[in-house]
Amino acid sequence: MLIQRAPLPYFFEGIFESPRPYDDPLQGVEAWVELTAPSGRTLTIPAFWDGGRIWRFRVDAREPGVWKYQLKVSDGTETEWLGHRSEFRVLPYAGPNPLYRHGPLRVAEEGTHLVHQDGTPFFWLADTAWNGLLKAEPEDWEWYLDKRKEQGFTAIQCVMTQWRACPVDACGERAFEGEEPIRINPAFFRRLDPKVAAIARRGLVPALVLLWALTQRDPGRCLSEEDAIHLARYIVARYSAFCPVWFLGGDGVYGQDLERWRRIGRAVFVAGEGQRGLATMHPAGNHWVGGGFREEPWYDFIGYQSSHSGDLQRSFTWIYDGPPAKEWAEAPRKPVINLEPCYEEHLQTGTDQVFDARHVRIASYYSLLVSPAAGVTYGHAAIWPWAEQAESPLDHLGAGITPLWHEAVVAPGAACMSVLKHLFDGLPWWRLRPAPHLVVEQPLPGDPLGYVAAALAEDQSIALVYLPQGGKVALDTAALRGAAAIWLNPRTAERVEAPLASGERQEYQAPDRADWLLLFTRASESSST
Repeated sequence: MLIQRAPLPYFFEGIFESPRPYDDPLQGVEAWVELTAPSGRTLTIPAFWDGGRIWRFRVDAREPGVWKYQLKVSDGTETEWLGHRSEFRVLPYAGPNPLYRHGPLRVAEEGTHLVHQDGTPFFWLADTAWNGLLKAEPEDWEWYLDKRKEQGFTAIQCVMTQWRACPVDACGERAFEGEEPIRINPAFFRRLDPKVAAIARRGLVPALVLLWALTQRDPGRCLSEEDAIHLARYIVARYSAFCPVWFLGGDGVYGQDLERWRRIGRAVFVAGEGQRGLATMHPAGNHWVGGGFREEPWYDFIGYQSSHSGDLQRSFTWIYDGPPAKEWAEAPRKPVINLEPCYEEHLQTGTDQVFDARHVRIASYYSLLVSPAAGVTYGHAAIWPWAEQAESPLDHLGAGITPLWHEAVVAPGAACMSVLKHLFDGLPWWRLRPAPHLVVEQPLPGDPLGYVAAALAEDQSIALVYLPQGGKVALDTAALRGAAAIWLNPRTAERVEAPLASGERQEYQAPDRADWLLLFTRASESSST
C-alpha cells in the first residue's frame, strides 16, 4: 500500500511501465485509470505518457481513506503493465491552502461568479505571466509567486506550449514536434511540472492556456484539429490534479472557426471524465465570444480581453458600452471576467504614451461593475513576456520597450490591485449587479475615461459607484435611502465620510479630482467593510 502524506499540491501520482515501447504513444494507444474512493464513488481519468515506457496518472484525491485503482489500456494489454492495479491512502487535510481546504473552483448557482467546491466565494484576481512557465528560472518563479500571493492575487495565467512570443523554452525545446501527427516532448512538460505545482502550492489557481491561437505559428491554428485535440488532452491529463482553470484557446478570433473550436472543446473536456477543472476561451482584443459558446457543456464562464492594443477610446468604451455591459444577462447566465485589460507600461497605439496605473484602475473597476462582479486580471508589459532585459517583446513591436520583469512585480498598478483586492475582500461583492440607472446623468459624456460605473445588490443592501475622475455626480438614491455612504480611495484604501443617502436624487462630491469609489451599505453590512 502506498501512503499519501498530504503534501501540497494535494494529489496522488501513480506510475505504470508498459511491456513494450510504443512507436507513437500519443496516437497509438490510450490509457486511463479507474479509481474507487473510500466511499465507493468511482472516477475515471486519463493517464499520460512521460517518455520511454513510463506512464503516469495524477488524481486530486481529497477524500480521506483507502483508494483503489486499476489501469485500462485501449489495446487490452493492461495486465502486462507494471503497477496496473494498486491502492493508496489519503490522510485528512487541515491546512490553510484554499484550493484544498475549500476545494477546486466551480460556477456559483446564480451563474454570476466563481466559488470553491464548498460554496466559498472566489474572487478572481489574476496576473498575466504568459511566458513565466516557459522562461523563468525556478528560484525566480518561486520569488515571483511569493510576491503575488503577498499582494493578494488569486490566479496566474500562463501559456503551456510554444507560441508566437516564445517559440522555444529556456532549454531551447518545444512542447511538440512535427505535424499530422505531432510528437509530444515529455521533457518539455517535466520542466513545467514543478512550476505549475508551485502555483497551486501557494493556493493560487493555475490558469493555463492550452492552444494559443492568434497567428498561423500558434498551436491553435497551425495544428490540425486532430493534433490540437491530442495535444490539449495530453496537457489536461497531466495537470488536472493541480486544480487549474483551462483557457482552451488563447488570443483567438474564434468566430472564424467556431464549429472547429466547439468540436475541440467537446473532445478535450469529455463529459463524465473526472477533475478536468473549469474551462473558457481567451479571445483576441475587443472580441466577444460568449454567444458562440454559451450553450457548450464544457464552457463554464465568459472570458474577454478589453485589450491594450487600441487607443483610449477603444480600450475603455468597449467595456462599458460594449458586450460586457450589454450581454452579460443573456441565458444561460455565466460569470464574466476581463482576462486581459490594458497592460501597465504598454504603449497606447499610435502614441508615445503608455498605459499607467490610473488606466489599470479604471479598466479594472469598469470591468467589475458593468457585469456582475466576479474578478479581473492585471497585466504588465514586462511580466507577460518575462522580460530579462529592456526590450520590445518578440513579435510585439507596438508594445514599446519594457522594463525588467522583477522591477515590474512591484509596479504602481500592481500595488493598486492589492488595494482593490483588500477593498473587495471587505464586501459581499458577489451580490453586486450592474446598475447604470443609479447615475442620473453622466458628468463627462464623450470622455472614454469619464464614465461613472455603478452596481447595486439585488436586495439593495450594498451599492458601489466608481468615479474615474472624481468631481461631482448626481445619483438616484431612492433605492439607497437611509444607507450609509463612504468614499474609498482605490490608490490607498483611505476612507472618507460621505453624506447619508436621502431623497430621490442626491449629488455627491468626491474628495478630489482623482478616481474614487463611493460605497453605500445598510447597517447590517457596514460592519464587514
